Amino acid sequence: MMQSTPLNLRRAVMWLGRLILGPVFIYAGYSKAFLPNSHFWPWFFFKFSLSTNIANFAFQVEAFKLLPPWGVQFVAHTLPFTEIVLGFLVLIGWQLRIFGSMLAAIMVGFSVVVTRAYLLHMNINCGCFATPQPINTEKVLEDAAMAILGVLMAAFAIMESRKPHPWSASAEDVVAPVTK
Repeated sequence: MMQSTPLNLRRAVMWLGRLILGPVFIYAGYSKAFLPNSHFWPWFFFKFSLSTNIANFAFQVEAFKLLPPWGVQFVAHTLPFTEIVLGFLVLIGWQLRIFGSMLAAIMVGFSVVVTRAYLLHMNINCGCFATPQPINTEKVLEDAAMAILGVLMAAFAIMESRKPHPWSASAEDVVAPVTK
């Protein structure tokens, strides 16, 4: 007989993590790569330039003063698309222990970098979304809360993956073959 798995705290945290962090990552990646650029207002065709948006994001990454020039370019060209893919995979819940752990690691990294910039009193934009957001206490707490949610989601997904699936047959239900 198939039965549903009961909702417990672990499953509730995993659902909340998926439903909050998945769309946030999808939108963050989308806004960095594809949202219109406001710097070229008179020239409409430049507003939707992917390379211009990536270059603007590279300036935001460079402002943190953590990476060499080649690292800034690598992060600026790969992070938006990684966020979109990871957000989608976490949202649908496929291989959550793997992709949830990757998302949690990225969120912890974001949280550390934003906290470092805040403690050093850097007057820079976060670079989280397309709109400029200054780094302040609210942004540090927001990143920390999402990092904690990501870590809990990944940890609970790993714990749940080690348990047998509720629809699988138990050992006493399986009949051993009779040999003569």
